[in-house]
Parts: sequence; C-alpha cells; structure tokens
Amino acid sequence: MATPGMEDYLEQIYLHIERSGLARASDIADSLDVLPSSVTKMVQRLDREGYVYYERYKGIELTEKGLNFGRKLVKRHDILEEFLRIIGVEEEKIYEDVEGIEHHLSWNAIDRITNLVEVLEQNPAFAEHLKMHKKQ
Repeated sequence: MATPGMEDYLEQIYLHIERSGLARASDIADSLDVLPSSVTKMVQRLDREGYVYYERYKGIELTEKGLNFGRKLVKRHDILEEFLRIIGVEEEKIYEDVEGIEHHLSWNAIDRITNLVEVLEQNPAFAEHLKMHKKQ
C-alpha cells in the first residue's frame, strides 16, 4: 500500500511522463519543492515496491502497476477539483484544498464523490442552486 508521500511522487512522475514523455529526478524535485536527494530516495523505494524502474542518470519509468496507479491518482485529484468547483469553492482555493484532503479519503469515498459529480454535471440547475446557497 502506497503512503501519501509515495502517492505524491507517483502522481508527479505520471504527470511529467504524460506531458513530456519522461520524468527526471530534477523535474520531480521542482514540482514537489523538495531536494533531488529526497526524490532519489523515494524513487528507489518506489522501484523496490514495483511502481517504477529507476536507474541513476537514466530517468524514471513507470511499471504497469505504477502507470495504472498514477492514472488513478490523477483521476482522484481531478474529480476532487471538479467536485469543489461544482459546489462553489473559490477557484484560488481549490488546488490547496484538494492537496489537503485527497490522501484522507478512502477510495470508496472517492467513488461516491465521482458518482455525485456525475449527477451534478447532469443536473446543472441543482449545482447552481448549491452555489447560490453558499455562505459568503
């Protein structure tokens, strides 16, 4: 089972690979605002856990397990952003709020929020109703 820290690294590795086709320790360090040595330690751990292939100076590659989990982590992040947006959370607070809650929800809770987002997207009038009732 991945820890919240492992999840953060995997999510960033996945995003970098999706954007540019590769992930380097320096890129991940910049994204997470950590030292490259911290990235190296975590990537070695992710390698031992079967999420990535890591060879010094050659970049980071996701295994099938890492690719699938990375995709799931990005989807979780996106669905939580969309949920907060739909219910009227101020745009400038959404990213920080998602970062604060995403590791504290079970996958079952994420599935239920996904269902709710789907319903709210199919019922925009109700979503607008929610936004109008938020306290200023």
